[in-house]
Amino acid sequence: MLVDTLTGEYRVLRVDILHDCGYSLNPAIDLGQVEGGFVQGMGWLTAEELVWDAGGRLSTHAPSTYKIPTAGDVPAEFRVRLVEGHPNRAATIYRSKAVGEPPLMLAISVFHALRDAVASVGSRGARPALDAPATPERVLRAIEQLRSAAAPVREAAQ
Repeated sequence: MLVDTLTGEYRVLRVDILHDCGYSLNPAIDLGQVEGGFVQGMGWLTAEELVWDAGGRLSTHAPSTYKIPTAGDVPAEFRVRLVEGHPNRAATIYRSKAVGEPPLMLAISVFHALRDAVASVGSRGARPALDAPATPERVLRAIEQLRSAAAPVREAAQ
């Protein structure tokens, strides 16, 4: 994770995923599902901000009204492998396992890596006030809050 502490912009540099889908019916499709689900989860946790209008209607209701991940958001090093030789113990079709939704939740690792990177700006043990989606604006706000909290500590130490 690379975070610009002056703007709040960030970049995921590398992701490593080992996904267990039991006996894969089609490894190429399953790899694509894992990659796509992960990137979708990244977008959900870092970009897809919900905004309601004055009448209480959701105004960010479609990809045309909120930011979704693009090819530019995919980590430069994106390593995805499937566990081999471990079919599902349950009696499923060809002993396969779900591969559509579970990778979406793997992106929680991106949110926590971002939170850890922001925390490094503050004093030891600092916990940033960062909620999902962790937009660059929210990241910058959390960085500024940590800096403000650390400033009196630095001044007292001098």
